[in-house]
Amino acid sequence: MSETAIKGTHVKGTISEPKGSRDSDPRSAGILFQYVRDGQPRTRADIVAATGFARPTVAARIDELERVGLIVPTGEASSTGGRPPATFAFNPGVRLILVADLGVRHGRLAITDLAARVLSERSVEITISDGPESVLDTVVAEFLEMLEAFGRPLDEVLGVGVGLPGPVEHHAGRPISPPIMPGWDGFDVPAYLQRQIPAPILVDNDVNIMALGEHRAYWQDVQDLIYVKVATGIGAGIITDGELRRGAQGAAGDLGHIAVPQGRQVPCRCGNIGCLEALASGYAVVESLREQGYDIQWADQIVDLVRHGDTNVMQTVRHAGRDIGQVLASGVNLLNPTVIVIGGQVANVGEHLLAGIREVVYSRSLPLATQHLRIVVSKAGGQAGVLGAAQMVIQQVLAAPAIDRLVGSAD
Repeated sequence: MSETAIKGTHVKGTISEPKGSRDSDPRSAGILFQYVRDGQPRTRADIVAATGFARPTVAARIDELERVGLIVPTGEASSTGGRPPATFAFNPGVRLILVADLGVRHGRLAITDLAARVLSERSVEITISDGPESVLDTVVAEFLEMLEAFGRPLDEVLGVGVGLPGPVEHHAGRPISPPIMPGWDGFDVPAYLQRQIPAPILVDNDVNIMALGEHRAYWQDVQDLIYVKVATGIGAGIITDGELRRGAQGAAGDLGHIAVPQGRQVPCRCGNIGCLEALASGYAVVESLREQGYDIQWADQIVDLVRHGDTNVMQTVRHAGRDIGQVLASGVNLLNPTVIVIGGQVANVGEHLLAGIREVVYSRSLPLATQHLRIVVSKAGGQAGVLGAAQMVIQQVLAAPAIDRLVGSAD
């Protein structure tokens, strides 16, 4: 670890400031840093041209960012005569992000750098219904073990991102009436984690972070995308104009609790009947197959049966895809996405689920809305959540005001 690495400096408090608060000085280190976050080496002259800052200002801001390790010298640019100018670039390895994508029975934890590159990763067994203290204590213990094994101290963690399998009031980091998470309603996740990890904690619904991870990793050129997770439940993350949309209370994308048109009137655990989740989730498909005599309990067993060529299971999965397509068709007409990404455990069955979805979406949506629409399986797969959780944190802790506070605390 370089001597210029940031030591013992944290952005204090929870991440709940409204956008636009504590704006940075227009000539601050935080503003200049935004021009070098892409990692491309630049000379001082390049930065002057990009920012419009005076040369002495650029020199001073580079010194500040070098002092905390956020940028480092990267060599020399080619010279047209005289001494070659020095170049500088973002140093994403100077600090770490901890991320946890938590499901009903499993969690995926990772350490990333400040460019969302996964440095260390592991899966853990959890039971979300055991309650927040039990699950989060497990997560913290695993994080500390991972840091020790990776050889980096806790004070190099710049932020923590957590995805939960239920509705989350994002600005407060609290789950709100999560149907499959007894004991979690209103629980202050950031405050609990900060007892042992003194860094900003951001919490969101798991599908939102999956949408963010998939988009940033594989579809950055796409402005409008819907990510659909089909697992124990069904949910969607919505990207419009290149940004994740959470809605007024963080409930946007709750696809699983939209009624399926002309669907079977099956009771849903939300209290309504005929919801998409009650008809087409992994849980619903498992229950349907159990009624047909299959001895299965979990959604991953559906994938195994499909891969072994069980045609009845394939037909059941395809029918679930048609039900999903019924609801998605309305979303396509409403939002006009370029790409719909299907992820989650049940998506591992591949084309059988997609065939049912495509069949209905392309027939029930407006021709203009489907003219260039692609419906694809997730490219990020199981990593979508950890990638998105890292991006969620990075967007906050590398914003100009946060960088200014970080630089100020190192003085």
